[in-house]
Amino acid sequence: MADAGRSDRGHHGGAGAAPPALDAVDLDLLAALAADAGSTIKAVARRLGLAESTCAYRLRALRAAGVILGTRLEVDLKRLGYPLHAVVKVRLGNHSQADVDQLYASMASAPGVTQVLHLAGADDFHVQVVMRDSEALRDFVVQRISSHRIVRQTETLLVFSVRQGPGVLGGGPGLTRNGGRPS
Repeated sequence: MADAGRSDRGHHGGAGAAPPALDAVDLDLLAALAADAGSTIKAVARRLGLAESTCAYRLRALRAAGVILGTRLEVDLKRLGYPLHAVVKVRLGNHSQADVDQLYASMASAPGVTQVLHLAGADDFHVQVVMRDSEALRDFVVQRISSHRIVRQTETLLVFSVRQGPGVLGGGPGLTRNGGRPS
């Protein structure tokens, strides 16, 4: 259920902003939705041993508090005609704020871009993209990234496969009300 609708999903308030207080029920609800975001409130309530009204109320409260940012549709990109997945590493030669912001916005708004990470370290950005073929990938790198005056170097990595990790909520089959696994 979490993970969409906002342009900057990593930002959750100002510096020093305290996260909302979440109890075990909130965490169990989030873990159940992380395991199966398509679950109905009825199914989640039954799985966690809670009343449907409690689940519905808690879900509304989590959205109102900004804990749940939206919903996300996951599609098979290969079936949509985008079989090529790559990460483009970008290093800058100039770090003026206006130029960095302009490049960041340009990359993030480009068709085929699934995520742009602004980094500390040797690389300044990692741009995750899906493309129809290698020519489209080449055109994207040349036209949308390398041609920008502050870009010093790019490196393109092809992604062979991706596995999702459990994240911070864990979530998975057999989750019990206390967040543990049944015996």
